[in-house]
Amino acid sequence: MTELPKPPKTYQQFVERYPKLETAWELINEAGQEGCFDEKTIRLLKLAIAMGAMKQGAISAGVRKALAMGIPAAEIEQIIALTPGTLGMSSTVAVFSWVHEVLNKENQNPQS
Repeated sequence: MTELPKPPKTYQQFVERYPKLETAWELINEAGQEGCFDEKTIRLLKLAIAMGAMKQGAISAGVRKALAMGIPAAEIEQIIALTPGTLGMSSTVAVFSWVHEVLNKENQNPQS
């Protein structure tokens, strides 16, 4: 399994305060991994779901995780290109901007 980037400091503080919620979250994620999809497909699907739900934090985290797995930016951008018919153009442009905030940051600091 790919080593993913560390969660943000706020998340770490939250799960320190509520360790049972962290355990429950981990169990939910493990259960979702069971099935026929490989790790890369799961990561891209989760990113697409976050985009459809317009969850900026989940999109940003999903992009960072995808990049850490070695998924090329072009594949992430392909998901954006699929969204206008479902989300509409203004929401797609918002998703585009959130994804590119992360891509631009990662390009400036490739070690992180």
